[in-house]
Amino acid sequence: MSDCDTFGAATVSALSGSIASRRVLFATLVVSTIGGLLWLAAVMLSAGGLDALDLAILALFALTLPWLVIGFWNGAIGFLIMRFARDPVALAVPVAKRIRGDEAIVASTGILLCVRNEAPEPVIGRIEPLLNSLSASGYADRFHLYVLSDTDDPAIAEAEAEGFAGVAERFDGRLGITYRRRTANLGYKAGNIQDFCERWGRDHVFAVILDADSVMTTEAILRLVRIMQADPNLGILQGLVVGLPSTSAFARIFQFGMRLGMRSYTIGGAWWQGDCGPYWGHNAVLRLAPFMAHCRLPPRPEGGPLGGYLLSHDQIEAVLMRRGGYEVRVLPEEDLGWEGNPPTLIEFIRRDLRWCQGNMQYWPFLTTPGLKPVNRYQIAFALIWFLGSPAWTALLALATVAVARAADPADIIRPNAGIALFAILLFMTFASKIATTIDVLSRPSARLAFGGTARFLASVAIETVFFLLLSPIMWFGHTFFLGGLLFGQTVGWQRQNRDDHAVSWSSATRHLWPHTLLGSAILGTLAFTMPAAIPYAAFIALGPALAIPLAVITASPSVGLMLTQVGIGRLPEETAPPRFLQAPALPAVKQTTAVLSPTA
Repeated sequence: MSDCDTFGAATVSALSGSIASRRVLFATLVVSTIGGLLWLAAVMLSAGGLDALDLAILALFALTLPWLVIGFWNGAIGFLIMRFARDPVALAVPVAKRIRGDEAIVASTGILLCVRNEAPEPVIGRIEPLLNSLSASGYADRFHLYVLSDTDDPAIAEAEAEGFAGVAERFDGRLGITYRRRTANLGYKAGNIQDFCERWGRDHVFAVILDADSVMTTEAILRLVRIMQADPNLGILQGLVVGLPSTSAFARIFQFGMRLGMRSYTIGGAWWQGDCGPYWGHNAVLRLAPFMAHCRLPPRPEGGPLGGYLLSHDQIEAVLMRRGGYEVRVLPEEDLGWEGNPPTLIEFIRRDLRWCQGNMQYWPFLTTPGLKPVNRYQIAFALIWFLGSPAWTALLALATVAVARAADPADIIRPNAGIALFAILLFMTFASKIATTIDVLSRPSARLAFGGTARFLASVAIETVFFLLLSPIMWFGHTFFLGGLLFGQTVGWQRQNRDDHAVSWSSATRHLWPHTLLGSAILGTLAFTMPAAIPYAAFIALGPALAIPLAVITASPSVGLMLTQVGIGRLPEETAPPRFLQAPALPAVKQTTAVLSPTA
C-alpha cells in the first residue's frame, strides 16, 4: 500500500466516526485554531506591550474569526472526504446509498414555484422543460405544479396570469397545474408557502420548493423524492445549488468562485452537522405534515426595524423542523439544482442587505426551548455572518490609527509574527477554493469541462482578485446598513432585477460613495503617514475604494460578452450543455456553443 493510500485509509477511518464524535472533533479544531490565531495576533501586537488600543484590536479580531475558521475547516474536511472517501455523499445522507434510482414514486408531491413581480417569460422558459420531462417520466400523476404568485404590479400580474394559463392549457391532461395570486405579500415568501399549506398542503406528502430563478431536472427531483420516501425521519432534504451560466461579468465571476468553494464547504459542513443540516429555501424537498405542524412562523411584535414578519425564513424553518423530531440534511451533489445570481454588484448588495436584515431578526430564536445545540449554533452563525463585518471595518480603522500614530512599525508590530499571521489568514480564506482547484487540475475531464487548463487557471486568478475586492465592499456595506438599522433604516422585500443590465457611473456613485470615501480615506491616511503599510491595508481598503468602477465594469454587457466568448468563468454546463439548459436558451450557453462550434 502506498503512502497516499495509507493516508487516505487513515483519513477515512478518522472521518467515519459517530455524529457526536465528529462534532467534538470539529469543535476542537475550531476552538484550538481560533485560540492559536489570537495568540499569534497578541504576539504580533506585543512589540511595545499590549495597551488598550491593542486589546481593542484583539477583541475585534476575535469577532472576525468564527466565520473564517469554521469556513476553513468545513472546506478542509470536505476536501479530504472528496478525495479519499469511497462514497462522500453517504457520509452526509446515509440513506442515499440505498437508492438505486428505479424505485417507484408513490408519494404525491407539490412543486411550488414562488414568484413576485417577475417577468413571466423567463420563468416559464425555465419551468417548461421540467414539466415536459416530468410528464414523460411515467410519474406525472404524482406531481402537481403550483405557481404561487405574490405579484402586485398590475401589468406583470396580467402577463403572468396569461402566460401560466397558456402553460396550463399546453399541459392539460398531462400534468396538474394551479395558478394562484395573492393580492398582499403577507409574510413574504414564508407567508406565500404557508398559504399553500393551508389550501392544499394536506393533498400532498412532499413539496419541492423552487424560486423564480431555480432550475431543477426531473432526475434530480425524482432522486430527492426517492430519498425522502426511503427515510420517514427526513423532514427537509436540501439539494446543493450552483449558479446558472451567465453573460453578466459580475454573475459569471461570482458563480465561478461559488463552484470552486461550494461543494467542499457543503460536504464538510454536512459531515458534522448531519441531521441538523441547512435549508436554503429553494431547490429542496419538504415533508409537508411536519412542516405544517412545526414550522409556522408567526410575526415578531411590530415596532422597530426588526419587527414584523421574517425576511429570512429558511434557517428558522430548518431548526423548527429538527426540534419537531425530523432530520434536515443536505445532499452535496452538483447536478441537483441551479439558480441565477444577481447580474450586478448593486443588485447583489440589495439582495444581501435583505438577508442581513432578515438574519438580524433571528435574535429571539436563540433562546427558543427545545432546540438542538447545533441548531443554536446555526442561528448564532447566521448572526455572526453579518456582525463580523462591522468588526472587520472597525479593526481596519483602529489598525490604521495605530499605524499612523507610530514613529516606526516595529514599535507596534513584530514583523515576523505579522507576516506569518497574514499568510495564514490568506491561506484559510482561500482554502476551499484551493482544494477544488487542486481537485480539478488533477482530473483531465474536469479541466476540459472548465474550458481547459489555461482558461481554468486564468479564471481562478481573475476570481481571486474579484473576491478580494468584493468581500470588503460587502463588509463595509453591512456595517453602514447595520448602523442605519439602529435608526430604523430597512430594505423590505423589493423586486429583483435578474436581467443583465448596465450600471451608469451616476448610479454606481449614488449607491457606493460611502464605500469609496472610507476606503480612500484609509489608503490616503497611510500614504501620508506609513506608506509601507498600504500593501497590507489594501487587502481590505482597496475594494471599497474601487467599488464604483468595479460596479460599472462588471455590469458592462460588452465586458460580459467578452468574458463569455474568451471562456473566463466557464462552467461545465457551458462546455457540454445538458439538455435541460438548452431549452431555456440561456445566452451564455448559446455564446459558448457558438465559440466551440463556429460552423454550427
